[in-house]
Amino acid sequence: MFPEYDVIVVGGGHAGCEAAVAAANLGSKVMLATMNMQTIAQMSCNPAMGGVAKGQIVREVDALGGYSGIVTDHTMIQFRMLNRSKGPAMWSPRAQSDRMLFAQKWRMLLEAHPNVDFWQEMVKGIVVKDGRVVGVRTGMGLEIPAKSVVLTNGTFLNGLIHIGEKQFGGGRAGEKAATGITEQLLELGFESGRMKTGTPPRVDGRSLDWDAMELQPGDEKPGKFSYTDTPKMAKQRPCHVTYTNKKVHDMLKTGFERSPMFNGRIRGLGPRYCPSIEDKIDRFADRDRHQLFVEPEGWDTIEVYVNGFSSSLPEDVQFEAMRLIPGFENAKMFRPGYAIEYDYFPPVQLRSSLETRLVKNLFFAGQINGTTGYEEAACQGLMAGFNAHLAVAEEEPFILERSEAYIGVLIDDLVTKGTEEPYRMFTSRAEYRILLRQDNADIRLTPIAEKMGVKDMAQRMEKVQTKQEAAKEIEKYFKNTSADPNLVNGYLESVGSKPLSQKVKLRQVLVRPHVSIEGLRGVMPELDNILNNYINENIEYAEVEMKYAGYITKEQEMVDKMNRLESVRLYENFDYASVTALSAEAREKLARLKPRTIGQASRISGVSPSDISVLLVHVGR
Repeated sequence: MFPEYDVIVVGGGHAGCEAAVAAANLGSKVMLATMNMQTIAQMSCNPAMGGVAKGQIVREVDALGGYSGIVTDHTMIQFRMLNRSKGPAMWSPRAQSDRMLFAQKWRMLLEAHPNVDFWQEMVKGIVVKDGRVVGVRTGMGLEIPAKSVVLTNGTFLNGLIHIGEKQFGGGRAGEKAATGITEQLLELGFESGRMKTGTPPRVDGRSLDWDAMELQPGDEKPGKFSYTDTPKMAKQRPCHVTYTNKKVHDMLKTGFERSPMFNGRIRGLGPRYCPSIEDKIDRFADRDRHQLFVEPEGWDTIEVYVNGFSSSLPEDVQFEAMRLIPGFENAKMFRPGYAIEYDYFPPVQLRSSLETRLVKNLFFAGQINGTTGYEEAACQGLMAGFNAHLAVAEEEPFILERSEAYIGVLIDDLVTKGTEEPYRMFTSRAEYRILLRQDNADIRLTPIAEKMGVKDMAQRMEKVQTKQEAAKEIEKYFKNTSADPNLVNGYLESVGSKPLSQKVKLRQVLVRPHVSIEGLRGVMPELDNILNNYINENIEYAEVEMKYAGYITKEQEMVDKMNRLESVRLYENFDYASVTALSAEAREKLARLKPRTIGQASRISGVSPSDISVLLVHVGR
């Protein structure tokens, strides 16, 4: 009935979708198996992509040929560049999406790919022969053969939904949980754990008093995620901001005794940086209000997402408390918030390629690895899809280093440190974040994707080359052209910068705080004429490279030093037990985690600098 597929992807969420197209774009014949074809790429929680550090990940996925950025650009209803008041390493794009259009666009792109087939049914297990995965087994007992398998099960593995004292099985509202896979993996020797996440109530936008809330419009000049020629936004929908208050908190507290989070029914740990409203009230008892973002779910729907009000309290308590929020006095609820518990597998059981150590050609991606967030899932899916293809082709795995991408940071953190709570990416996790900016993901990663053979990279590479040439030309102009005090002093004084007493090269002026290319071109007609030859994205890239050249150089020197350790390979059969000079903890953890390099070994908790020195001696360094 079925041919042998190169790659079978189990799960049609963000990780599964990216895994499918990644393998397909390298030439693999792919099957995407999902329990429900109608919920492919469903935005289960917030209908938004990007945000702090997450926006950088989406741009990296796009630069490598993934589709998340393309889908977002086609379906967003609002765009904002966060942290503009900070340095460019912190700038993070974020888009509010139309939930229904997002899923529809993803499905259209998948269906249009000649290398992707579909099967709608629950996958109950994998087929393993001689330590290698050779297919999947479905709920109907069908066996579908495959050379590699990527598991991207999201929150569905033995999922359990909690609302107050009620609990029922489910992977998300209205969908059943997936069973069988956890039990089989445990039999194969894997370790599993439980995590939880939550979602807020959805409400009827017609019942809200929008005038009682603060308006939060999108950027005046909205950007986009993809480096391809996706459409630019012509109009946007605003979001709104409101706040809880003491009355809201007091009402929520009346339900604490019935809360599954406080009475012990939920065993899994939830996301530290996206807690439920009851958790916020409990942990931050001194705060008398919490910010809520009131976000539309699409262009044409009345459904509204109450960001910041995730809850597993009884539905009556949620409803009564919500009506005490300014603007929500007459709110109508579509459905209450809930918490969901699910199985995950500690990611220290994976190689850096996301292949499992116990079963060859079996890959895990997304929330099964203990992460939270669409973006974190998407990038893992992309990398697992690439490596599933490469494993079948018996080629070396594709691994991004920490100095190359946020994706590299995320995967390295997971496989070396593991996680006991849902892992979320932040800029603070990346030690080289000045190099890993959202504006240069294409420069960093598209050449790698082209070299690997990802489909349709030629046009992308032309854009990369144009961008680099434009930056060189703009930098050359700024280096060789002087600023006339008569033209620029008024502008300099307006931004609090000391006026010029004589002509100075433009580059020296640009590196001053608060001075920008946009401001200079507004008072220098010749500069404005020159810059009209370039698109805004390329001008912005050139500006960042010039203004922060000293910091970029210093960070690159740090990378070069660290790469000396990253280049020293540690082989998987290295006998750590025989190296008695290592501490007992280091011997145990190194033998269990099997780091690829000395650099990766140095990031393992419990491995000290003296242990690294011992390893260097033993590998002849």
